[in-house]
Amino acid sequence: MDEAEQPKTVAEARALLGRVVIAEEAFGPEVVRSTPFESDPGRWPVLGADCVWQTSGLPADVLATSTRYFHVPAKDGRGRVQINATVTVHRNREESGWETARAMEEVLRCPDQKLRDGEELKNLWSGSLYLGEQMNGWTEDAFSESGQYVSAEHGGPHPYTWSQGQFGPVTMAISGKGAAGVTEEAVTALVVQGTSRMMLQAKQALGKAAG
Repeated sequence: MDEAEQPKTVAEARALLGRVVIAEEAFGPEVVRSTPFESDPGRWPVLGADCVWQTSGLPADVLATSTRYFHVPAKDGRGRVQINATVTVHRNREESGWETARAMEEVLRCPDQKLRDGEELKNLWSGSLYLGEQMNGWTEDAFSESGQYVSAEHGGPHPYTWSQGQFGPVTMAISGKGAAGVTEEAVTALVVQGTSRMMLQAKQALGKAAG
């Protein structure tokens, strides 16, 4: 990473978000935008002591964050697959590493989580690998989370997966919620495709120029 490119202000961080977060084209022709399409830039998801997700203002270590919402429409007997793409710009590399550590703690503390009324994640498990460990050659700190998605509207349990990577002060993550008639492998493929693209864009934005 080129340290000179690290954002130091909220404005710089928001500009970087626009260069890293992906649009629907990154996933292929089947994926479209959902409504709403983007999260409130001034809010941050927090997992409460009761294992229920809620939002609050941005913590002190976060300069900017953005989540975009996509889906694969239901078709030919296959349900609607939901995809979220999140990019967060921290003040420094250490704080982005702590985000991954907190994510691991959340799964250990709450293997069952409530997203909102009528939506839950069940039987979550996670793993983390530093760069160079096993087959992690794409990110400084790789975090993955898998389990089941259950919804009053969409049924279930369906496959659920989350993948997060880190480059310097930036973390980027994709979550995928499966649906009827959709395999776990299909959901994972979308998640891997999204995280790989955002990592490439982060490295192009913040990495040192060749030579």
